[in-house]
Amino acid sequence: MLLLTCPCCGVTAEETEFSNGGEAHLKRFGPGSTDAEYEAYMFARKNPRGVHFERWRHAFGCGKWFLMARDTVTLEVYGAYKAQTTEPPADIVDKIKARRPEWEGYK
Repeated sequence: MLLLTCPCCGVTAEETEFSNGGEAHLKRFGPGSTDAEYEAYMFARKNPRGVHFERWRHAFGCGKWFLMARDTVTLEVYGAYKAQTTEPPADIVDKIKARRPEWEGYK
């Protein structure tokens, strides 16, 4: 069981108090986009083995969305940050690089 800390309200709880919302930092495409762009946005998602950036919602707490860096193999959580952030914070990226030197970087 994962213990997650919500960066919005600061509560640490079991993962069952949160809802996973899929991949983070997606470029959204809507009206005016090509069919290929919209199809890629709707259906193409990364499913990496290793570091992954995800959206989570504190469903049974403050109800806010946030983003998190997590290792899909070890389930290690590198950090969480507010959903309005466009790129992962430098301290989380540094922590990932220190623990996973083979990591090729964000994106």
